[in-house]
Parts: sequence; C-alpha cells; structure tokens
Amino acid sequence: MKNNNGRLILFLLTFGISVLFACKKTDTPPVVTPTPPVVVTGTRDELTKDSIFLYAKELYYWNTSLPTYDVFKPRSFSSNETELYALTQYSKNPETGSPYEYVTNSTLPKYSFFDYGATGKTAALKADLNGTETDFGFSVMYNTISDLRVKYVYPNSSASQQGLTRACRLTAINGRTNLTYSNSTVNFLNDALFGSATSVNLTFTDLSGSSKTVTVAKSTYTLNPILFTNIYTAGTKKVGYIVFNSFTNNVSAAINSTFASFATQGVTEVIVDLRYNGGGYVSTATQIIDILAPTAQNGNVMYTTHYNAFLQGLTTAQRQASVLAHQPILDSQGKLQNYTSGVNKKYATYADLDYSSTSSDNIERFAKTGSLNLSRVYFIVTDATASASELTINSLKPVMDVKLIGTKTYGKPVGFFPIKIDKVEMYIPEFETKNQLGVGGYYSGLTVDKEAFEDLTKAWGDETETLLGYALNYAKTGTFVTSAAKTASLSANSTTMPQRLSTTEIKLVSEQLDQNSFKGMVKEPAKKF
Repeated sequence: MKNNNGRLILFLLTFGISVLFACKKTDTPPVVTPTPPVVVTGTRDELTKDSIFLYAKELYYWNTSLPTYDVFKPRSFSSNETELYALTQYSKNPETGSPYEYVTNSTLPKYSFFDYGATGKTAALKADLNGTETDFGFSVMYNTISDLRVKYVYPNSSASQQGLTRACRLTAINGRTNLTYSNSTVNFLNDALFGSATSVNLTFTDLSGSSKTVTVAKSTYTLNPILFTNIYTAGTKKVGYIVFNSFTNNVSAAINSTFASFATQGVTEVIVDLRYNGGGYVSTATQIIDILAPTAQNGNVMYTTHYNAFLQGLTTAQRQASVLAHQPILDSQGKLQNYTSGVNKKYATYADLDYSSTSSDNIERFAKTGSLNLSRVYFIVTDATASASELTINSLKPVMDVKLIGTKTYGKPVGFFPIKIDKVEMYIPEFETKNQLGVGGYYSGLTVDKEAFEDLTKAWGDETETLLGYALNYAKTGTFVTSAAKTASLSANSTTMPQRLSTTEIKLVSEQLDQNSFKGMVKEPAKKF
C-alpha cells in the first residue's frame, strides 16, 4: 500500500470530517480547517471507500483478521454496503467456524451498518435512540401463521391515537385481507409499514372483540420506551413489572420515578421485560444496573470495556498518525472541546483517549442509586433482546439472583462509537464488554432459565401471558413448574393451538417486521476535556 494513510487524511481534511458521538446531532457541526492543498487522487466515492477500509483497519474489534489495502482493494466494491459486508466476513468465531458478523441468508452484517442522515434508511434507528420518532408508532408479529397481531404501540404515536394496542388482531391492511404468513405477505407488510407511504389503512379487532377501521399517518412524536408498569402480589411478595423497549437518552427521569415507586410500595423482586429491546446507550443501561444492584456491590467492577490490541497499545507517534485524530470528541452541546495538550494541539479527539482495559475510563463500577433492595430480578427476553439489554443482564448475573425467561437473546457483546466519513456515519464493533468475572463473548446469545414463547393475544400486564406468567409463578412458588390448569394457559407449544411459526421463522420475521428497532450499544467517552 502506497501512502494510503496520507491519502485518507487528505480526504478527511478536504471534506471537513466531524464526529457525532453517542448519536447526538448539532445544528452547527464543527468544521476542521483544511491544510494547504495537496494533490489527492481518486473520486469522492473512491476516497470514501478508502476511508471505510482504513478506519476498520485501526478500529474494528477484529482488525487483525483484515487483509492489506492492496489485497482488499476497497475501490473495487460497487457500494459502501458491499464493502462493509466484505470487511465483516473475515473474522471467524472459533465456536461456530463462521464470521462473528455472519447472518444466515443475509448480505448484511450482524452488527455493522451505515447511517446516511435524516433521509437515510437508518435514520429511524438514530431517532429511536434520541427519543424522537417519525413513523406509525407500532410493530406487528405473527402469533400463529394466520394470526397477525400488534406486538407493541408507542404512547403518543399516531397508532396509539387511533386506538391500537398490543394484542389487537389485524384483519386487513390497505384493503388486503389475506395476511396469512408467507414470504410475499411479509414483503407486503414491509412495504406497507416501512416503505415510503405516509399513511396506512388498517382494520383490526381490539381486545373487546370490536372491529375498527382506521387510517394511521406517520407523525413525529417523543418516544417513551417504558410501555407498561405494574406491581403484583405473588404470595407474600410485591413484584414490580416494567416493559422497557429501548435504552434511549431521554428516559432517565422516568426510570428513576418508576423504580422509586416500586421501592415505596415494598417491591422486593422486579421483572424487567426486554423482549423487544435491542439496546441503545450504555449510560442508560448503567443507570438501570445501579438501581437494581445490591448496595454491597458499591465500588466493585460492574463491567470492563475492551478494545483491540492496536488501540490499547497506541504510542504517541501512533496517536499522531491515527485516523482517530480527525474525529473530534464533542461536549454535551455538540461543540469542540479545547485541548491544547492533545494530538492536534487544538481540540480533543478520539486519538486522545486511553483505550487500555486497565484505564479507569474503561472500568465501570457499581454505584447504587435508589432504595430498592431486591432478592431477585427476572428478565423477559427473546432473540430481539440485544446489546445494552444483554450488557444489563450480564453485569448483574455475578452479583445477584437473575432469572431469564423466554428464548435465547440476540448475542451482541460488542459496541461502538460512530465514525464520520464525509456524509456518512459508520458503525462497526470497536469494543467488547465483560462483567466483573471477565465473562463476555456471548455471540450466540444468553441462554434462558425457562424457555417459552410469548402469547401475542394478551395485553401488557396480563398475568396469564406466557412469559410474565412464568415469572410471577416463580416469584410465588420458587419454581417454573405450574399446575395442570395453569400450564394450559402458559404453554406456547400446546398441541391444541394453531400452527406457529418455527423458531427460525420467528427470528427472521421479527427482524423484518420491526425495522425501526435499534440493535446496538453506543458508548460516550467517559473522559471530559
């Protein structure tokens, strides 16, 4: 490779790169002043492809698996997406023999993606994290192959205003009444619910049995990821229940209020329902962990963040030459942080951070908040439970009694900070988290203590809903075993039930019919300059 780092640096300077860390946007992004003009070869598209490769070569968690520039030939790829997919298929998981980012029957990586801004196809993911959405406000899933149900509705959304709730049965969409599961039907649903249309016509049967026809229009609303809370009496215990759908950055006060209410009412066990929660901000996960954790853990390690060996061992010279020197670390107002002692002697950049696993910046410690004193916490999980959700569970497992109910989780122990390259933000795994016992690496997902499938015919909080029912039964009896009568209502595999989708089909369809769900773990730099 001939002076590719130099070519990249010139490209970055030419187009005034700036970073939007933790998905925060600013109306007046910082501008990097170009150096005196030097001849740069290649088109804008070619230079972007160069940058994608060179950033991955330094930052990707599995960067040692990547070939050289000359072997990889980034400019030979037809698009940014095809290049990114190729980059992510070199690193092999020794447990499976497949790449860490391989997904069966998909040409998209499991973890990495691009964001193209407000009009880009992943813009909704970023909005979901920042607490503002522009969409219909609901998602759907098959309970059986002929039974399409609403699986959740966000408060304040257009769908909520039109009367949709979890468990409503959809009987017609845009006039189509045949909604039985098939590939063509799923494609139709994708187009109707996630396409460019600004409205969708729905006929549904609500939980009272009434049929309604409504038009739901896309609207912008403030996202509240707390979909339901309640307190149950299970034997002699008070058990709190919270359905938490995303680790957004706008929910801190609501989290504190909900768990404070639990404490006031004498809750000693908590059920945290993360069945659709794909993750989000590490800071929000840390807040919840500190609320649930025992006071005795104060000061002990919660989790440690691990970067690749190159980043951990950066020398002064390597920092100055690193592509990270062109990624500013912005303050809470989205502005540059003056830092004359840093690499570029002007403002703080990601090249100024300490990436070693022994750095205090990369060791999160428990700091108990609130007055909850819990004997046990239950997590309701599915294959859609990912990233920051898994971090929450993995961090608490060594320090208290944790029970998992549902199906194996998604498997994403890695996270990222965004990298700005011209007009695109790149998200690739840059770090892995491990709990106080050094346990991480759950790339195939976290296994459950009680395997069961959800019942989409039941509203949030219904004690006979399969997954919630198992948690409440355990709280009452200390076992997942139920009486014969209750087992009939809890079993998702009863032979009297209509045909369900297979486990593989459920996983595939849940991805396709919930495209606005963010799966990721975004970490803000702990160090302020």
